[in-house]
Amino acid sequence: MTTLNLLRTPTLFSCSQTLRVTAFGDSLIYGYGDLLNGGWVEQLRRQWMATSPNHVLYNLGVRGDTVAQVNQRMEQEFLLRGELRNNRPDLMILSVGVNDSPRVGKRQGRNMTDSDRFTLEIINLLDKAQNLCPVIFVGMVPVDESKMPFLGCMYFNHEDQFRYKEATKLACRLRDIPYLDVFDLWQGRGQDWINNHLIEDGLHPNSEGYNALFQDILHWQSQIHLEQLISQPM
Repeated sequence: MTTLNLLRTPTLFSCSQTLRVTAFGDSLIYGYGDLLNGGWVEQLRRQWMATSPNHVLYNLGVRGDTVAQVNQRMEQEFLLRGELRNNRPDLMILSVGVNDSPRVGKRQGRNMTDSDRFTLEIINLLDKAQNLCPVIFVGMVPVDESKMPFLGCMYFNHEDQFRYKEATKLACRLRDIPYLDVFDLWQGRGQDWINNHLIEDGLHPNSEGYNALFQDILHWQSQIHLEQLISQPM
């Protein structure tokens, strides 16, 4: 069951116990594009501060990071986060992979990260993360292909996004890491809905997009918590 790792940690979004959480990844963790609330991780931090100021949440998202770059910095940054220096966090949130997927230079060019290399990197990242603490993974949002190329040279597209998120989803499933498939969830709402929830670059969510993502994550966590209660022996 995909809730295996969360059974050893409190429910993330409604808990009276003090939690220590780190969030690693790219701009989706960093919150780029949200001029009102600073992204979904920041919304969670603010919500926690209003109810339990002792919760600790470190946003360690870096714009443009690939899986390999998160791999390179994760353990060092994990060990140097204030209150966490002498404690293991209760949970690590990961969200990375979209920056590995684009075609570089032209629509039929090579991917930023070769798919075989990506699979090796994501496996290494997940194994390393699980050795540190329980993990959950928030998937990538689908892009607006009509706005490509991004920065004049990167062609993000749904076909490659699908392949890379499926590789990540499989690696998570094999390790009992909960994975929220944001790509499929948002595609189910239609491309017009997606486009209205992205900023002008067609890649990053706008404030409404991050709010929608935050609500998706809250609902997902509620489902996980319900599954935990159902799975516990009477």
